[in-house]
Amino acid sequence: MGKKSSNRKVIAILTGGGDVPGLNACIKTLVNRASSEGIDVIGIKRGWEGILEYNPADPKSYDKCLLNLKPSDVRTIDRSGGTYLHSSRTNPSSVKLKKAPEFLKKQYKKKEEKKDFTDHVIKNLEHLEINAIIPIGGDDTLSFGERLHREGFPVIAIPKTMDNDVFGTDYCIGFSTAVTKSVRCIHDLRTCTGSHERIAIIELFGRYCGETSLIAAYLAGVDRAIISEVPFDPKRLAGLIMKDKAANPKNYAMITISEGAKMIGGDIILSGEADAYGHRKLGGIGEETGLVLKELTGEDVLNQSLSYLMRSGKPDSLDLMVAFNYANMAIDLFIKDTFGRLVALNRGIYTDIPLSTISSGQKRVDVRELYDTAEYRPKVMHVGGKPMFLY
Repeated sequence: MGKKSSNRKVIAILTGGGDVPGLNACIKTLVNRASSEGIDVIGIKRGWEGILEYNPADPKSYDKCLLNLKPSDVRTIDRSGGTYLHSSRTNPSSVKLKKAPEFLKKQYKKKEEKKDFTDHVIKNLEHLEINAIIPIGGDDTLSFGERLHREGFPVIAIPKTMDNDVFGTDYCIGFSTAVTKSVRCIHDLRTCTGSHERIAIIELFGRYCGETSLIAAYLAGVDRAIISEVPFDPKRLAGLIMKDKAANPKNYAMITISEGAKMIGGDIILSGEADAYGHRKLGGIGEETGLVLKELTGEDVLNQSLSYLMRSGKPDSLDLMVAFNYANMAIDLFIKDTFGRLVALNRGIYTDIPLSTISSGQKRVDVRELYDTAEYRPKVMHVGGKPMFLY
């Protein structure tokens, strides 16, 4: 990129973790607004991996890891989902040395299991003369952003995750589209479920937060909703769902279930190795529940995991709106030299909060207010005073 003039400012932006619809809209707005304010933008490819693998001594690594962004580069990207900058789940503060870039790996004679490369990341950001970094991500991606802030590097964070579970904000980019797509798929599945008079179980992404299952069930009129926060009794669920089936003139019934749900006395279903943030892959509880219900009821069960379909495709209007506005808020904060902040929505009002908030609690369904633990279904009656998405 070369040296910038003394009166120019430079920001870096990246997207980390799972992709969601709305990321490209956020990237485009950041670039357009920054350009209008005379601010240069460097896009970091593949989340924190890009700045970790950048080697200032190797000119070729610039194009591999970084991208100079101008309005002409991002003109149409908001019309599609995914992320123009690509993504990863890299955590520079905890890297298995065997997976580290070669130029970093060879600096260590003793091959420790993991290494903290935060200093390297900061040196790279300073070498690039970046004035602040704007990570767009969920808890994991933003936790390393918080680490950089604690180390003294300027950070402004933007929350995104289809799970909507970043603590401190009512809304994360990607959630509305995920729920919209889930509701649409649930209604589409009614044709197969009803035609064969079955029980349908729809497993939804959401990790340890049950909001996707709760809200999708609420909006789609699903018979029962199993959420991560409340372990369930399969025998009780079987009795309830058979009553639902019998009460339906079409003789079918539907259940949503969070991927992080578990039966009473059981465990959350996990698979694979832990990622850089210590998380293993969730999923499979829908299939397991289906087998149990089939055994208990003798009914045919249709199992459908929506999984990546929830985070695929173009964003809906709400995710476009929030993505645009979060990006503009981030540039406003940069112009005011206000760092260590997370842009957020609080009861429908755009605001910003300390970035450290994300690690001060866990965002979960308010079971007492929103869920009937005996009936396994949403309990939403009095919404006065509640935020739009009932958090």
